Amino acid sequence: MKNTFIAINNQKVLIKRDDLIIGDIQLREARTSVFLMYMIVSRPKLGFLDKIYFPAILGGMLITLRHLIKTWKRLIFKKEIKPEERTLMDMSSTGMVTMQYPEEKWPLPPGYRGAPTLVKDEDDRTKCVSCQLCEFICPPRAIRITPGDIPADSVHAKVEKAPKAFDIDMLRCIYCGLCEEVCPEEAIYLKDEYALVGTNRDEMVNHKDKLLEMGGVTPRPIKKWENK
Repeated sequence: MKNTFIAINNQKVLIKRDDLIIGDIQLREARTSVFLMYMIVSRPKLGFLDKIYFPAILGGMLITLRHLIKTWKRLIFKKEIKPEERTLMDMSSTGMVTMQYPEEKWPLPPGYRGAPTLVKDEDDRTKCVSCQLCEFICPPRAIRITPGDIPADSVHAKVEKAPKAFDIDMLRCIYCGLCEEVCPEEAIYLKDEYALVGTNRDEMVNHKDKLLEMGGVTPRPIKKWENK
């Protein structure tokens, strides 16, 4: 199909191709000649089978059938994939096409940033000292800390502070990792947990006890209070 070039020198022109009128073009300023090009693309004509979508449905069912046969074969001839050999492309450790979630989960790459958590040291002490740096640096303001003191009956009383309340709103958290980077005590980590669910907004706020449960114990490399 030939393209049509039209030189426009006036402010208002009428574009035509054979007996087809494309429309009127109103130019506000026509300082120089302007060249326009257009091309008519014809729609393909659909046959009867295309109109009832039968070939597309049949193609999708054949793909499903192929995966079903593949799954049956692997159920009969089971072949476990070693954890070190499993890649992100292997949906299931059994070699099947379908992953058995939540019993099975994808292998996460090193350095994956999941939900933020609080950790304890090997002496069962909360590493957080309520400095509130993570609260100040958090871009979406998802962290809220209420500073507190270590109980008076503890051997570490009056040594350093501890959070009275520590809340992270996971509906606001953007998993940026700034809280982990800024923490001077290495008390907050973004770990591998990513499946967070709740039926309301309150359930999506992780409180101190929940954060410590998710974080677990992380040994402290430097024992700054050992000889104090």
